[in-house]
Amino acid sequence: MRLIGMLDSPFVRRVAVSMKFLDVPFTHESVSVFRHFDHFASINPVVKAPSFVTDDGVVLMDSTLIIDHVERLADPARSLLPADVADHARNQRLVGLALAACEKTVQIVYEHQLRPEEKRHEPWLERVRGQLLAAYSLIEAETGNGESWLIGDRPMQADITAAVAWTFTQEMTPGEVPLGVFPAIERLAARAESLPEFRAMPYDG
Repeated sequence: MRLIGMLDSPFVRRVAVSMKFLDVPFTHESVSVFRHFDHFASINPVVKAPSFVTDDGVVLMDSTLIIDHVERLADPARSLLPADVADHARNQRLVGLALAACEKTVQIVYEHQLRPEEKRHEPWLERVRGQLLAAYSLIEAETGNGESWLIGDRPMQADITAAVAWTFTQEMTPGEVPLGVFPAIERLAARAESLPEFRAMPYDG
């Protein structure tokens, strides 16, 4: 199985880290949608990261859909999804918030790096910043002191996605979410990033 995409993408990285936790073997190929467009298109004509190629040659897209498939390949005992219905709903809520934070960070990055300065629309940027802060505020409210995992006694998908999102925001848009504003998320992310599964798939921006 092949995971295609750069680890500076939080969507690629959450798949890679999840697969490490799930102990599903794969090959990671650091192919950029920008620098290696033609090569990426030869794997997936849509050129969307992450792309995932199964052993049967089926190409999957979207990090959540890929992780859902990989969960079916893994030992159920290693699942990153809570069995309890209420816990599962909370996990999905936190994953959704973390993914929203990723999306809003990407929008800020693209606005600054791809759009000419004279064409930037500051009111829209302020709205995106507000959405980014709202996502992290809601995660912070459910993170406790950051010294324990979000759900249960081991990292679950909510922990992985929240930590990956936080690292991405801090690396790609330093200052947009100042350190110290969300101390529980900071502690949670630092704890997650110290784990071997995260260290094996480091952010590579």
